[in-house]
Amino acid sequence: MANFGLRRLVVVAAFDPTWREARSAIGAPELLLNAVESATLADAVADCTLVVGTGTLTRRKAEQRVVPLPVLATLVSRELARGGRVALVFGPEKHGLTREDLSWCHILVEIPTDPLQPSMNLGQAVAVCLYELARQAVPAPESTPVTPVPSATSAEPSGRLELLAGVIEEAMRAAGYSPRAMQPANRHDLRLLLRRLTLTAQDTRRILGLFRRILWRLNHLGS
Repeated sequence: MANFGLRRLVVVAAFDPTWREARSAIGAPELLLNAVESATLADAVADCTLVVGTGTLTRRKAEQRVVPLPVLATLVSRELARGGRVALVFGPEKHGLTREDLSWCHILVEIPTDPLQPSMNLGQAVAVCLYELARQAVPAPESTPVTPVPSATSAEPSGRLELLAGVIEEAMRAAGYSPRAMQPANRHDLRLLLRRLTLTAQDTRRILGLFRRILWRLNHLGS
């Protein structure tokens, strides 16, 4: 990250309480010192309007749009230019991002690797992706001011989408939409769907109002 000029690091569910003192962070101690620790991925990306998952498709079936790595810079640049916030999410070296992790992502960027050795060292995976951004001269949000567009045309942050998903899920339960055993799968699919729709703030307010009214009616049937 320091090599390519990025400074905002969020570490989710850190395994070792002394990770900030990693010896491999030579020349970038302030990056680890200022890093944010988050208990969940949901909290880590709550304010992000574009969440990019990374990995390989060698052993998984993508549930969201897959973007070739060379296209990533264009999408990131476009989102920053309209005032959004972008997160690149990397998983553990052993198994990468899980299906649950990826449900928080709008898109998946595939790092092309040999099928015989799809797993990459985490540092190498980060370097490959950030090099691709730097190569196409994508401005970092901390160093280059952007002119935000009106909120009515801006994508919604992940936290707002999760609020909407919660209300919809509550209405589904009240309506007896599916058996209890199906609820985790419904939650997963709903999370993906809302990110595919690229809702605006106005869209979210209207849909929230609609489902809150439906939920109120369902809870007051017969009263």
